[in-house]
Amino acid sequence: MVDVSRRTVLTSALTSALTAGAVAAAGPRAASAAAAPAAAALAGHDPVDVRWLEGGTPAALAGGATWGVPWPRGALPGDQQFALTTAAGEAVPVQTWTTAWWPDSSVKWTAHAVADAAPRDASYRLAPGAPARGEHAVTVRENPGKVVVDTGVVQVEFGRQGDKVVREIRRGGEVVAKDGRLVVQRQDSPDTDRGGALSFEAFSGTVRAVTVEQSGPVRAVVKVEGVHRKGRREWLPFVLRFALFAGSDGIRLVHTFFVDGDEDTDFVTGLGVRFTVPMRGELYDRHVRFAGPDGGVLAEAVRGVTGLRRDPGEAVREAQVAGRALPDPAGWDQRVTSRLHWIPAWGDHSLAQLNAHGFEIRKRTGAGHSWIRVDAGGRAPGLGYVGTPAGGLAFGMRNFWQLHPTELEVTGAATDEADATVWMWSPRAEAMDLRFYHDGMGQDTYPEQLDALEITYEDYEPGFGTPYGVARTTELMFWALPATPTAARFAELAEATATPPLPASSPQHNHAAGVFGSWSPVDRSTPARATIEDRLDAIHRYHLEQVDQRSWYGFWDYGDVMHSYDGDRHQWRYDVGGYAWDNSELSTDLWLWYHYLRTGDAAAFRFAEAMSRHTGEVDVYHLGEWKGLGTRHGVQHWGDSAKQVRISNASYRRFVYFLTGDERSGDLLRELVDSDRTYLVLNAGRKVDGSTGGYDPDPAALPLSKTTDWGAIAGAWLTEWERGGDPRARERLLAGARSVSALPNAWVQADATYDLESATFSSGPDKTVSVGSLSSVFGLVEVMTELLDLVDEPEVEARWVEFCRLYNGTKAEQKEATGADWGSLNLKQAYSRATAYAAVRLDDDALAARAWTELATGHAGYPDGMDWGTRRVEPPAVLRAVDEADFSSNASAQYGLAAIQCLALVGERLA
Repeated sequence: MVDVSRRTVLTSALTSALTAGAVAAAGPRAASAAAAPAAAALAGHDPVDVRWLEGGTPAALAGGATWGVPWPRGALPGDQQFALTTAAGEAVPVQTWTTAWWPDSSVKWTAHAVADAAPRDASYRLAPGAPARGEHAVTVRENPGKVVVDTGVVQVEFGRQGDKVVREIRRGGEVVAKDGRLVVQRQDSPDTDRGGALSFEAFSGTVRAVTVEQSGPVRAVVKVEGVHRKGRREWLPFVLRFALFAGSDGIRLVHTFFVDGDEDTDFVTGLGVRFTVPMRGELYDRHVRFAGPDGGVLAEAVRGVTGLRRDPGEAVREAQVAGRALPDPAGWDQRVTSRLHWIPAWGDHSLAQLNAHGFEIRKRTGAGHSWIRVDAGGRAPGLGYVGTPAGGLAFGMRNFWQLHPTELEVTGAATDEADATVWMWSPRAEAMDLRFYHDGMGQDTYPEQLDALEITYEDYEPGFGTPYGVARTTELMFWALPATPTAARFAELAEATATPPLPASSPQHNHAAGVFGSWSPVDRSTPARATIEDRLDAIHRYHLEQVDQRSWYGFWDYGDVMHSYDGDRHQWRYDVGGYAWDNSELSTDLWLWYHYLRTGDAAAFRFAEAMSRHTGEVDVYHLGEWKGLGTRHGVQHWGDSAKQVRISNASYRRFVYFLTGDERSGDLLRELVDSDRTYLVLNAGRKVDGSTGGYDPDPAALPLSKTTDWGAIAGAWLTEWERGGDPRARERLLAGARSVSALPNAWVQADATYDLESATFSSGPDKTVSVGSLSSVFGLVEVMTELLDLVDEPEVEARWVEFCRLYNGTKAEQKEATGADWGSLNLKQAYSRATAYAAVRLDDDALAARAWTELATGHAGYPDGMDWGTRRVEPPAVLRAVDEADFSSNASAQYGLAAIQCLALVGERLA
């Protein structure tokens, strides 16, 4: 046995990560080639059509756009460059980088970037070739004290230390904004527990490291890492990524922060990003703008000259409303100009979205004076502006109303310098309260906790409902504009902020590239296929619409869905233990992504993207002793005591990374490469394996499941191998698969343990059987499908196909192969896809027919004869009208995955 401390685990993980980073730095193609056979002659590839996800031609981009495209194995070299043209043939400057390679070193995935300033069309053609040069190119200058990015339109200076993350943004030689900084406010008690006096503190972000990740010519990325600090206290680590594009005045910021405070004494009352904007010119030439729903714009001046008792003149009024410089005051009605100093100067403005259904705009003349209500509305797209006809800053946040409580605030606009703040948590809201929601109710022992599990399905354990180590990522936009924008232009920028335009290749191309395993584009060519397609659409549409009907929004919640429904209350079981938030249970993420892959539907992509952004950050620990583990479904996303790799699962995050090139998603994937080390600090089976006292693990015999656990870790290794050809990831992936296949009963062997050093499983020599119904429904089927497409491992394939064939087989078949039957197994509909996989690998028509029977029977899922529709429930039976259906998130996810894979694998055998 070994003495395992938290420091030992974290140090080991860090060492491993550094090793992986060194391999990647040496060059992914070189690393991949080291483990790959000699490549055959490359086949080449025709141009690929790319269209905007939402269709049409967007009026504005979020500075630029970045997207991913897959390529078939053996088609193009790993360092292939690409040319982009509009449908009309006009060249478009594009930046390309490879994000994944096939085992033969040919390119598997590429990411591409275009700038807002580039020629724009409804569709493009992407082809191998030399990229066009644009009028502008991004350049990056680095020195020990700063990093300066020049897009050809704006120059942005990043500080390598201190509390000014962005020192200044210049345009045309003038400073448009400066002192870009992170701000956090906290108090020591929650607003909801009335008591003694509150103690307040304000913290500023302090830069610890700045890394240039990309340096043009179309896109530059600057990564900034640090902590929030006041005095000696440092907390809430952050990672920021700024993306800037050639010829663009837009700056995209991906903001991630990590919770490392004390949930009983640290209550965040404000979390934001703030810039100072120089205010030049007269008060009547200073403007504030807020975007409203449906393209609406609120246009205000700091000192208004409209609506006065005396009229300055129509030209003056029109200019101020439009945001243009006012004519010379000498030409106004002098009854106005002589009295301008009596007109209040409104220096502070706020748009606060404290819930998903309403925002309110207020303004005041300044600190120490009352706020005046301006207007209100439903859902703001999340963009503000402060500036003058000589330039200003537009500032905003994606998913602004969805991630409430949020706020856009302008202060000091009547002075020489205004502050523009994007509040990701508004100070106007109640303080952020991350405490566990009950006192344990006497569940002090494992038997008591297991007994409570029988009634609420919650797996409680004292001290385990902590948010320490969870994270949240938010996307922000800033534009350094040359003048106050027109209302039409401001509305375009607001739309680009709320829904950043994204290019995408078609389902047909993505499928032909052979990525992501067993799926196929929508096919309604026969009545039987059309029926299944209709059902897939029905369940997806229902869950998508439930998000809005049930208002599943909010800073910590948006992106997730609920687990199970309470028909008596006509309500999802939001307050019943393990039936509340889904937290990726039974691979909801996978289902949503496969639905998008085959449909190409924009709403499906946005649904899946929001879930990945949530589940990969909020439901997973990124700091502390549980780093790399996720939390089982529950009332709070971090509340359940079951901390598992099946939830942190890299297989759920791969899609958004490869389809968008998002670097933060890449971080999430990489941090899971060493997640098998979490079994040195936590025994996932501690409540059911007779454990008592402290946990003293043997690194050579860890209780890591060879199915549910290994499948999740294997997804991380597979992705790391693809992304950089890291030999360690490939070796551990194959070692694990081979060792499972070498066990007497392979995937159903009962007494297997895991050796951390070699990444292999071992057991006694005798055949024993233990099969869990959950074993393959957290991505193992999908991981093994992809792995066996990549490698030639006959024994691994044979034993996996055997498992797929036998899970829904007869007891006699199971006993003949493994020495014992597998008992009463659950989720047989879900495993119809395993049967279909075996049917293809064995070329067995009977198995194919059996797969369709299993899907239709619907064991623990959705049988053919069920009601696939929805029912409307009206008040007063409910608070507001809602739709109900006989669906649950788990059953929908597993039906969806099973139906999609059966269609892809044995669709031609569907009667």
